[in-house]
Order: sequence, then C-alpha cells, then structure tokens
Amino acid sequence: MPSGEKDLPVIEDNRDGTVSVRYSPREEGLHELHVKYNSEHVQGSPFKFHVDSISSGYVTAYGTGLVHGITGEPCNFTIATKDAGAGGLSLAVEGSSKAEISCHDNKDGTVSVSYLPTAPGEYKVSVKFAEKHIKGSPYSVKITGEGRKRNQISVGSQSEVSLPGKVSDSDIKSLNASIQAPSGLEEPCFLKKLPNGHLGISFTPREVGEHMVSVKRMGTHISNSPFKITVGEKEVGDASKVKITGKALTEGVTHQENQFTIDTREAGYGGLSLSVEGPSKADIQCKDNEDGTLTIGYKPTEPGYYIINLKFADNHVHGSPFTTKVTGEGTNRQTERIKRQREAVPLTEVGSQCRLTFKLPGISPFDLGATVTSPGGVTEAAEIGEVEDGLYGVNFVPKELGIHTVSVKYQEMHIPGSPFQFTVGPLKDGGAHRVHAGGPGLERGEENMPNEFNVWTREAGAGSLAISVEGPSKAEIDFKDRKDGSCYVSYIVQEPGEYRVGIKFNDKHIPDSPYKVYITPSMGEARKVEIAQFPDQGAMPNKPQSLLVTKNGAQGHLDCKFVAPSGQEEDCFTDLLDNDTYSVRFVPKEIGIHYIHIKFNGIHIPGSPFRLRIGKDEADPAAVSAAGKGLEACVSGQKTDFIVDTCNAGAGTLAVTIDGPSKVSMDCTEVEEGYKVRYTPLVPGDYYIAVKYNGYHIAGSPWKVKCTGEAHAEKGTIQESSSVVVETVEKIKSGEKGHQGPVIPRFQSDATKVTSKGLGLKKAHINRQNNFTVNASTAGTNILYVGVYGPKAPCEEVYIKHIGHNNYQIGYVVRDKGDYILIVKWGDDHIPGSPFHVTV
Repeated sequence: MPSGEKDLPVIEDNRDGTVSVRYSPREEGLHELHVKYNSEHVQGSPFKFHVDSISSGYVTAYGTGLVHGITGEPCNFTIATKDAGAGGLSLAVEGSSKAEISCHDNKDGTVSVSYLPTAPGEYKVSVKFAEKHIKGSPYSVKITGEGRKRNQISVGSQSEVSLPGKVSDSDIKSLNASIQAPSGLEEPCFLKKLPNGHLGISFTPREVGEHMVSVKRMGTHISNSPFKITVGEKEVGDASKVKITGKALTEGVTHQENQFTIDTREAGYGGLSLSVEGPSKADIQCKDNEDGTLTIGYKPTEPGYYIINLKFADNHVHGSPFTTKVTGEGTNRQTERIKRQREAVPLTEVGSQCRLTFKLPGISPFDLGATVTSPGGVTEAAEIGEVEDGLYGVNFVPKELGIHTVSVKYQEMHIPGSPFQFTVGPLKDGGAHRVHAGGPGLERGEENMPNEFNVWTREAGAGSLAISVEGPSKAEIDFKDRKDGSCYVSYIVQEPGEYRVGIKFNDKHIPDSPYKVYITPSMGEARKVEIAQFPDQGAMPNKPQSLLVTKNGAQGHLDCKFVAPSGQEEDCFTDLLDNDTYSVRFVPKEIGIHYIHIKFNGIHIPGSPFRLRIGKDEADPAAVSAAGKGLEACVSGQKTDFIVDTCNAGAGTLAVTIDGPSKVSMDCTEVEEGYKVRYTPLVPGDYYIAVKYNGYHIAGSPWKVKCTGEAHAEKGTIQESSSVVVETVEKIKSGEKGHQGPVIPRFQSDATKVTSKGLGLKKAHINRQNNFTVNASTAGTNILYVGVYGPKAPCEEVYIKHIGHNNYQIGYVVRDKGDYILIVKWGDDHIPGSPFHVTV
C-alpha cells in the first residue's frame, strides 16, 4: 500500500483453470500488486495501480496499459464515465514512437482503449474529460523493447588479502579457494601470487564480520587452512555511496562517446558492472583514472531510449536503472521478421528408425560421416543418405532410452550445429536453449543470392519460431518446414554490409543468437575462381602447405591470408604458375582448425574461408561431457559445482559461460578427469550454463538450471553473464595409458536383486565338481564374475554356464582342504551373501 504496509487480497479458485483476485483498497495513491506462482513473480508482476477516493460522477481510468507494456503488443486500459454528465473525452499518447490508438464504447458507461507502441521508452498517456485532465493523468508508462540490443562490461575492484606461506606459480594452478561469510554465503574466490611470494586471495566483501577462507589442493586443505579474515564496515561494497557525475546518464547523442565519471572511493570494495540496452548495441569504453574514479563512455548508433544499468557490488547504484534519451541520426537499418508455429515431433522409441536431416548445398556426400553415441557411452557409425539435392539424413536405430549425441562431420570436421542432441523417449526439458542452428547463411553471404541455414527445434518441443534479419536493406525470408523437427531458412538481401540474424523460440533468443553475418557484394568475377588442389587434413604443424587456385579466365587480382586457431593472421605467398593458375603457400604453426581466406578483387571466392585442420588429434567437442549437481539445481548463496570430463578429447579451449538474473562468482580448476567448475549464484531464477570446447557447444549444452532461495544481491533488469576460459591439457583416464580400447557400456543393473542357491555355497569336496546356481533375471544387464580363493592357492577351475534369461550354473573343483572364500559379483557389486565361506 502507499503507506508501505502490506495487505492481502482475496484469492478465489474459479475451478476452470483461472483464479480471481479481489481487493478493496483502504488508502489513496499508488499500490503495487505482487502476483507469484510457486514463489516466482508471474510475467508483469509487480503490477502498479492508482487508487482514487472520488465520489461517482468523476471520470476514472484503470488498466495495465497505464503502467507498462511491450513494443509491438497492444496496451489496453478502460475509462469509466458513468454518471459523469455530458462532456467530450479526448486521448493522447506521446512517446518515442507514434502509437495507433483505437477506442470502443462498451455502452455500459465504460470505454475500452488500446494503443500500439512500436519503440521502447517512456510514454505519456493523457486522458481529458471536458478539456481537463482526469485525476492521475498524464500517466507515465514504461514500454520495454523486444528488439533490444545490449552490451555489458564489468570492472572488478576486489579486496586483496595476503595469507601466510610462500607459493610458486605452478603451485597456484593446483589450488582452489572459497570464502564463507558470517551468514553462511559461500563463494569461490581467486588466488594469486603476491609480489613478495606470499599467497593472496581476492574477493568481493558483502558482509561485515569474520570470514573463513578454505584453500584446498585436490580436495584437501593446505596447512593452516581454513584461514580467518575479518572484514570491517569500510570495506563492504555500498552501492549507495557511489558518486556519478556527467550528463550522459540522462541524454546522449548517436555516433559519439557519451561520457560520465564514477567515483567509488567512499564505497568500499566491489565489482562494477554496467550494461546499456536499447535500439542499438552501444560500444562501451572504460578508462581507469588511477585515482579511484573511472570514466565510462558509450557510443550508440541509433536514436531512442536506452536503459543503463549500473551496479556496484551486485546492487544498483542510486538512480539505476537510468533511462537515457539519445538523439541524432540513425543508420537506417531495416528489419524483416517471420514467425512460424512449431509442432512437437512424435516421440521416438527404442528400436524405431530415427532420422536427423540437414541441408548442405554444394558438397560431395563422400566426405560426410556420422556417428551416434548412446547414453551408455557406446559410439557407433550411422548411415548418411542424400534425401534430395543437397538435403542429407542421418539414420540410426537406438537401443536405449535417453539423450544420444549425433556427430556429423564433413572432411572430418563437425558441420555447423554438430554435435547434436537427440532424445529417444520423452523430452527432458524444452525451450529456446534446446534449439540448434547452423549453416553458411549464419556465417557469411552474398547480395541478391539466397543465404541458407538450418534450424533444429526437435529437442525444444512445441512453440513459435521467429527469424529476423536486420541490416542495411530489407530481407526476403523463405521458410521450409521438413516436418521432422528441423527446418530450412533462406534469405535474400539487396545490399552488402553487416547484418544480424536473430532466431527466437517462444520469444527467447536461442544460444549464440543474434548472429553477425557479413554480406559481400555480388561475386562477379570471383564466382569463376576455384581451388584445384587442397592440402590434406590433419598434417603436422610447422610444415609448409600449398594449394592451387585456378582463375578459369577471371579478370582481376587474388589475395589470400590464413587465420590460426588463436586468431593470429598470417600472410600467404602467392605465385603465378601460368596465366590461369596460382600456387598459394603458407606455414601453419598451431594445432587446430585454420581458416584460409581467398579473395578475388576483394571478394571471397565460393566456399571461402576454407577450413584446414592441422594436427592429428583434433579436440573433439563430442567426446567432452559434463555432469554434477551444479547442472541440475542450485540454491542462491550456496556454492555448487560440476565436472567437465575432457578425457579422450585432446587438448583444446574450454569456455564456460553462465547467464542469469545476476553475475555469479565462478572459477575452474584442474581435476583428474578434466576440469571442475564452481560457482555461487546470488539471485534466484533460471541460469543457463553453456559449455563450449573449441568453439562448439558440447552435447547437452546449454543447461537450464533453476536456482531457488533468497536473493543476496539485486536482480538486474536483463540477463547478466559471467564466463571463464581455460586452455586444456590432454587428459587420459588413469589406467588407460594412451590405450584406446573398446568402451565398456554403462550397464543398468541392481546386484541386490540377484539370488543364489546350492550346496556349493557352503561346503565342498576335494577333486569333485561342486555346484550352485545364480538367478539374475530381475537384476538388469551386467556381467557375472565368480572367483574362489583357497588357503594355499586359487582354486583349480571355475566354470560358468548361462542357461538362459540371466540364469547361471556354476561349477568349481578344488585340490586342497581348508577354508575357502567364494566371491560372486554382478558387475562391480557383490550379490547378497557374497563373499561366501566354504569349508572343504
């Protein structure tokens, strides 16, 4: 209520899937109504409404369209004119776009009004009766955007503490640390070697009092750990003490730096995070003035209203989020959108024929290969067939339920979108984060030519798929549904330049959307140029490579460069062999995928940039898996973790990003089977964890993790992201010293359900066959192991015979008297009663 007190409305279940909320207000002024379902705000909550104490005969207005709205969606409100006598009603909506207004007289003394805002910002809605504003008018309405771009940066200012004891650089890599605050909030913190050789930690203090720092090596405390640290009042980050100067938070101009200064000297320690969201993605510059102040500049390219979030130590500074009006010239970018409903694909069953289709124009099908890895870890080759021109299908028959990983490779490199997730049986979780997209049209394109890509929505379930193309010219978008959970999109644009292709599912961007695509001018002569001879994939580094390019009579000049996996650009040497053929030579120095750019008259030739893999063992994202509690659920303020298993995946770049309602503190340390990622969320809500290996999502990525609990920081108005990148070293499972044998399947079994009977389990006779039987028919699938060990030596012979349906007959022969031990295991586990004592 306006007085700050809370009041409870009456909730009635209408028994038809709807609920009525009734409330009789007792105070005049602005009320906030919180509507929560399973303790999560429903969309639009908290709702604001104004209560008047006015006798009848006055005109009043009510409805959500007087409080908030979304661009491109109608905002509605109602005007009550009952008993108000005669007079004219006039309406006006002012804001950052011209809004169409429509009215409808309900003939019961009320009028329904609807208006359609097309751009985000602050709108003023005026309602006048008999030429006078009614009470509460003009109403101020916040319209948030759908086509919003954002940019964010973070600047850390953390408290540093020295711990006793010297460390070496190599030592630090094997240590990890976490800090626990007096309230029990536990977060990972960073370790560094201080100039005096001591071990230092840095963290963001959130509370006053005694903190415990645990420093561990491979899971065990180092000496003197846990350490005690006392945090004083002055050190805790206090967002309300941050000072801001400069006009750029209220007004700005396009195409130039709009600067303001932030002073955190009085505010303790904390990280500063800034995001700018609005009609264009604004470049953000940050300059540290070395005196405790920072100068921040942002450079938008489109006019309109921008929302600037400024947080210090995870809390909004005074006045944030700021609404800033940016004026000036735009860049005349045009956007075209299409939207299609996607039906859920029928469930696939074990033993049924499964198929994953994709379109890759202009390749030779002989260079395609596919494998399918089952949930049990068994990898088998799958067959690929050409369905129609350029459209291929991967066919396989699954043997178990669960999530399979399908890898599709062209010339031994994953095609865009691969590795794919393919669920047999019911889907685990649907939604935008389960949609995959890939194809040349998301990487590059040419004007006036169809630029094509695939979208796979099978794993996401039913929903609406929206594709938008934004750039210097309007796009024509064509959409073909293949009815198997995949579809094919092609778009044509008239002008070259940088475009953004956005793919949304149920109004949420899919992973990696929006894509930046550079559209080249028409190829012209470059279309004739082709590669006559390409080096073999998988050659060793530091060996010269060469390729031949034929001009086929094209007029102009050729220029080439190649880009190494690290992003380093290197030159190529081009020689003209005869009038029509060039030889291009270069020396790759790194292991991984190199891109060779071949341009003719400044325009990429068809297929450029070409991919060349150097080094035998490419780091394979399909061989990486992740598991752990931190990928299932988490609680705000509690540290959680998961393991990324990189055994058998070669060395590569591991990048983990966590997007959610707040930044998380996270770190990544090496463990035996790969890498352990630890993080602490501070605000409840949905977090999306993306794990990429060499730039490709691993199977199952991104994960959607629900976080419950109390908020320990303020929620941003937009998603905030945190990430960590590690250059991995090659890992081999211990005991597999480089030996790549067959993979043992993961059995589903329960040894407690195995029964056994027979005299041979209790006593035995020398030189005779002693028998017993084992029944494992209800215990799942596994391998039966039987061993007999005597006082002097193992027993002479044990034989196991399978007599059908996981029933076994076992016989053994012993040569010495004494006490024997008889062990019966189903897989790795003893069956009930084992080990048995047998007297001979």
